[in-house]
Amino acid sequence: MRSPLQTPVVFHLGPVPVTEPVVVTWGIMAAMVLLSAAITRRLTIHPQGAQTLIEVIIETVHSQLSDAMGVDAERFFPLLATLFLFLVVANLSGMIPGVRPPTAFIQTPAALALIVFFAVHYYGVRSSGLFGYLKTFARPTILMLPLNVLGQITRTFSLMVRLFGNIMSGEFVIGIILAFAGLFVPIPLLALEIVVGIVQAYIFTVLAAVFIAAGVGAVEAG
Repeated sequence: MRSPLQTPVVFHLGPVPVTEPVVVTWGIMAAMVLLSAAITRRLTIHPQGAQTLIEVIIETVHSQLSDAMGVDAERFFPLLATLFLFLVVANLSGMIPGVRPPTAFIQTPAALALIVFFAVHYYGVRSSGLFGYLKTFARPTILMLPLNVLGQITRTFSLMVRLFGNIMSGEFVIGIILAFAGLFVPIPLLALEIVVGIVQAYIFTVLAAVFIAAGVGAVEAG
C-alpha cells in the first residue's frame, strides 16, 4: 500500500509533473461547472421541482453559516458555499472505482487551509484597513503578539490535518478490510465513509466561517 504522503504523477506538462489529486480536482471542478450551468439555465421566479430543492439547500446552508458566524453570512457565502460543495464532491469521489479523493492527499487540504488563512486576513483588512487589523494581534497587550500570530498558523495547520487525517484514514481502513475480508464486508463501511465525507466537509466549512467571523469580529468589536 502506498504511503499517504506519496503523490502519484499522472503525466508531465514539460518539466512540470501533474499529479493524481490535481487531475481528479480538475475533473471535479469541470463536472461542477457543467452541472451548475445545466441547473441554472432555466431558473424561474416561481421555483418548481429541482429548483425548489436547490433553493432550500442554499437557504439551509446560508442559515447554518450565519448561525455559526453570529452575523449574516451573505458576503462570505460565495467562498464558504463553494468550499462546502467542493469538499462534499471531493470527499465522496472515492466512491467512484479507481478514483482516490483528492482530500486524501496532503496537498489538497493544505491548499484549502491556505485559502481559508488568506480569506481571514483579507476580510479582516477590508473591514478596518491594514493597520487597524494588525493592531488586533496586539490585544489585549503587545505581549500577546507572538501567541496571536502563532495561533493563526496553528489553527490553519489543524484545519489541514483534520481533513487530511479523516479522509486518508478512511481510505486506508477500507483498503485493508477489502484486502483481507473480500468485496462485500466493506459495504457498511462505505456507507459510513459517505457520512464521514459529508460531516468533514461541514466541519471544515463551519470552522472556516468561525475563523473569518473571528477576524472580522475582532476588528469590528474594536
